[in-house]
Amino acid sequence: MRVIPERWRRRSRRDAEGTMTLVEHLEELRYRLVVSLAALLVGSAIGWILYERVVDLLLVPYCNYYRTIPLEVRPTDRCTLFFSEPLGSVLIKLKLVVFLGLFLALPVVLWQLWKFVVPGLTGRERKLAIPFVASSVLLFLLGALFAYWTLPKALSFLLGFGGSQVVPLLTGDRFFSFVMLVALAFGLAFEFPVVLVFLTAAGVVSTVQLRSWRRGAILFIFVFAAVITPSGDPYTLLAMAVPMVVFYEAAIIVGRSMKR
Repeated sequence: MRVIPERWRRRSRRDAEGTMTLVEHLEELRYRLVVSLAALLVGSAIGWILYERVVDLLLVPYCNYYRTIPLEVRPTDRCTLFFSEPLGSVLIKLKLVVFLGLFLALPVVLWQLWKFVVPGLTGRERKLAIPFVASSVLLFLLGALFAYWTLPKALSFLLGFGGSQVVPLLTGDRFFSFVMLVALAFGLAFEFPVVLVFLTAAGVVSTVQLRSWRRGAILFIFVFAAVITPSGDPYTLLAMAVPMVVFYEAAIIVGRSMKR
């Protein structure tokens, strides 16, 4: 019979009851971090394979705008990105690959996060594990898709703001960083209803409080969207703020269904 090392065994019932010592908490944290890091490495390996296809996909909005620039003022005939240092292409690829790895590893990372906080939760709250992880992943994916959907409008607004006499000459590092920041901002913003529903289920806030905070929450959402969006254009702001307002109302409905 194979003996499993003590440090890799699943936590005991004592841990599930929230009676872990400080050392046990640190060991648990180390284990969760190792698993998350392993998932990130696997996701990055897949991202390395998908790199060319993802680059082609991300270039579509930029190239669509590039074709609207008059031929006589285009810096190059083809729609392409540049780098300005010897290690530029290496850094571009590594940055995008790691971001793809994090995106692909998100379900595992969220599950490990949930398992780490489980000892401090009640039995009722622990039952939310699978809905929490599934909804978080789906909403993050939805946020990233929304970001990609708004990208053409955002690029047209930003790149064309200076007029037809000013044309873009973008480096790959700046462009992909911008795209990743927009995707990350939307992904995190779309986690808003998950946080609200969890706080409601845990009894931290009630649906009565959420309804009374509605006006202030809407104002906060628009300010938040204006601050967190890296582009700052009105299209991206509205594309983030409007779904968050809808999510706020949906969280109230879900809270009422749970009699909170």
